[in-house]
Parts: sequence; structure tokens; C-alpha cells
Amino acid sequence: MSLTYTTNELMAVTASRRLTSNHTVFVGVGLPQIASRLAMATHAPGVKIMMELGVYKPEPMPGVGLADPRLWYRCEYFTGSIGTLGEMMQKGLVDIGFLGTLEVDRYGNLNSTQATTEVGTRHFTGSGGAGDIASLAQNVFVIMKHEKRKITEKVEFITSVGRYKGGASRVEKGLRPTGGVTVFSNLCVMETHAESGELEVRSIHPGVTAETVRENTGFDIFIPKDCPVTDEPTEEELLLLREKIDPEKMYIR
Repeated sequence: MSLTYTTNELMAVTASRRLTSNHTVFVGVGLPQIASRLAMATHAPGVKIMMELGVYKPEPMPGVGLADPRLWYRCEYFTGSIGTLGEMMQKGLVDIGFLGTLEVDRYGNLNSTQATTEVGTRHFTGSGGAGDIASLAQNVFVIMKHEKRKITEKVEFITSVGRYKGGASRVEKGLRPTGGVTVFSNLCVMETHAESGELEVRSIHPGVTAETVRENTGFDIFIPKDCPVTDEPTEEELLLLREKIDPEKMYIR
């Protein structure tokens, strides 16, 4: 039986399946939280969630944002931004930094700071902890909408570094090496190539064609000839999302 689901639900499920009980995940607001909590509720009960505010390893109840105490429920300990961004990030204890963004370029650099429109430059929330997270986490996960102006050749402003400008090694710029950047969009899953540092398509979502992905990407992205189709959500995953994790549909609608 074919199930009906939203693209946000598909993105959350697809990302959640990449997490394991061995992972420590620094989560940003929105779908990164939803995906991490879904992993905890299904195949990865031991995944350790961290939040910028200072929360470590909670058992979240349905809530919104980062400062909602329901999201801190039964956390192992509560520190502060210095404890999370300063101590744990600096020590290299975070496996995955899980972020949202406005733009990502072909080398996995992220922009959540500004965008130029017809009426001028519009400023957004900026880095917060995202610059630290992308610089210090061993891997970066991103969830975002797939449009040509968002998946672009070059971001307008580098808020969070990926492989770095022009594909130069992060190490050459004084940063730690990274396992890579993985982007979960509403059309496909993309990852940076280990050698070139460029984003490549790893799977295409059900009902989406390679041509649609290319048309909505701001650079010539590599798509394998026999590119696999992303696995669909299960009934169990959808029920958990809709009834336990995000019953008010703040993020999965």
C-alpha cells in the first residue's frame, strides 16, 4: 500500500536513517530536531542530542525551537553555550552538526546570513552557533528546500564553511578536516565527494526525475546513471512524526 507523506516528512525520515546510536549530534532548529528525535524513537535509541543552549542528551517532548523546556525533558545535564560550543565542540566530540540554511554551494559552504533581493539585501539570523558547528563537527548534515537560487554555484555569504571556497582544503585554511557535507533536500540526497569536495547526488526521491534535479540546481551537478531512488517512509515512522514528535505539524507539514 502506497503511503501519502509530505516532502518535509520524507526529508526528516531520510536524514534520521543516517543516524546511529553511536552518534553525538548537534541539532539546529526545526527539521534537524525532528529527524534526530525520530532516530531516537526508532533504530537509534542511543543517539546523543546536543542543543546550542546547553542541553545534552534529552528525551524531548513535543515542543518548538531551542528554548522550549519541553525539549530539555530528562536531559542528562544542562550546561550552556560555552559547555556545548566551547568545550564539546572544541574537543571534537560531535560526530554530526545538523543544520538548516538559506543557501548551499557546490562545495558545501552554507549561507544563513543574507540574501540580495530586488528591493535590496535582506539579513537573516546569521550564524548563531552554525559557524562553530560546521567548523568543528566531524560531519555536517543539512536539510533545505531544493531551488536553483538555494543550491548554487557560490553562496552570497559563507556563514558556515563546507569544503571552503574554490574547493580548497579546510586544512589549508587552518580548520579541521571533515568527513563531508550531506544535503537532504525535497528532491534528492547530495553529498560532497571525498576528493573533489563537490556535491553529488546520492539518491533521488520517489516521483522526481534527474532532469528536475538538474533544472533546480544552480550548477552542473553529477548524477550517477543508475542513481538509486530514496526509500519511502514507513507507516511506523509517519505515525511517530504525526502523533508523538510533531503533532502540531510545526515542521512536518
